[in-house]
Amino acid sequence: MRTLFLILLFILGACFGSFLCCQARRLRLKATKKIKNLGSRSICLSCKTQLKWFDNIPIISWLALKGKCRKCGKKIGLLEILSELGLALAFLALGTTINPLSAAPLEWAIFIFTLFLTLNLAFLAIYDGAYGELPTRYLIISIFFAFIIFALKFSSALSIAPFSPELIFEPLLAVTILGGLYLILYLISKGKWVGDGDWLLGTALGLALSSAWLALINLFLANVLACIIMFPIVKKSKNKKIYFGPFMVIAFIITLTFSNFLTM
Repeated sequence: MRTLFLILLFILGACFGSFLCCQARRLRLKATKKIKNLGSRSICLSCKTQLKWFDNIPIISWLALKGKCRKCGKKIGLLEILSELGLALAFLALGTTINPLSAAPLEWAIFIFTLFLTLNLAFLAIYDGAYGELPTRYLIISIFFAFIIFALKFSSALSIAPFSPELIFEPLLAVTILGGLYLILYLISKGKWVGDGDWLLGTALGLALSSAWLALINLFLANVLACIIMFPIVKKSKNKKIYFGPFMVIAFIITLTFSNFLTM
């Protein structure tokens, strides 16, 4: 049962990854007005050919076509496969944090809203990684889902033990660490070091984690990942900007997946 549950989550994540990547491209094309009529079906952006259903199977189609359009042979790019595989692995990782056979209703509620938050965060990571922007609308939605997760965790904690100031203090400190720090960096550098959306993203992550310690780990992992992955790219092109959104989201998934181990 657990294995089937994880397989289904992997497949679901891959499907949503494909969908979110497509929506990110559509949002960008609409914003830049490069293509007026996008239609309702996926098309190749090079030859404008409408893709068949068998060319839209997450991960499999990209690998089968070697990342190229069947019609014109132009490269599709890495964004699609990274989005599909990345969200599939994220859903798989989060699936390990819950036992589908014994989880209580409140645990299921937290898990489901965490998946909703992850979908929104994945969209932000895709868009920021591709275009260097974090759409404000989706940042606000992320904070909304994060607040629900915090409220559910708060209710869960109260069902086990009486109220403690720590239940409020820890989430506030987590938000200060992730959201507040990026806000300070943005204000000091006037947007040169971090973007104006990073602090809102950090606020959502801190609220969802609801732990100062986990927020610190998230912050540390995000910067380590950014340094490791972006160093070779920045070394080749000194003018290359680093967009922290994707790294903050990846670090969040890792931190959340191993949260029980990290807080032992």
